[in-house]
Amino acid sequence: MATQLQIAIDCADPARLALFWADALHYKVQDPPAGYTTWEAFLKESDIPEEFSAVVDPEGKGPRIFLQRVPESKSVKNRMHLDLNVTRDLSIEASSAEKRQALDVEIERLQALGARELYRCDLYGEYWITMADPEGNEFCIQ
Repeated sequence: MATQLQIAIDCADPARLALFWADALHYKVQDPPAGYTTWEAFLKESDIPEEFSAVVDPEGKGPRIFLQRVPESKSVKNRMHLDLNVTRDLSIEASSAEKRQALDVEIERLQALGARELYRCDLYGEYWITMADPEGNEFCIQ
């Protein structure tokens, strides 16, 4: 059996970044535990500092993204990053222009959520765009 995967992201504002990643991935902010209407209520009653948040795939297929507050700010390039495969639903016969158009639409959507484009790369028959989330964590879309 495969090991279940969770991805952890260090950040300054877990609640804010959770909203970004929920929208970016078409996920949702994880529901609070049973018996609580909000995470804040659960954390307060449990004496847990509000230093994390999480987003989950509403269909339960993708990994949970766990966002945790850390005291230091991001200072160098990520050693690991997420690749968002936004053109995978296009047919194999889709032209390069159609794929780039789909990527441009996704770039605009992600920028409206607070991401910024860093650079575009076209190497070895692959094309991708490197972006940064609202706290500067790099990710790619292809």
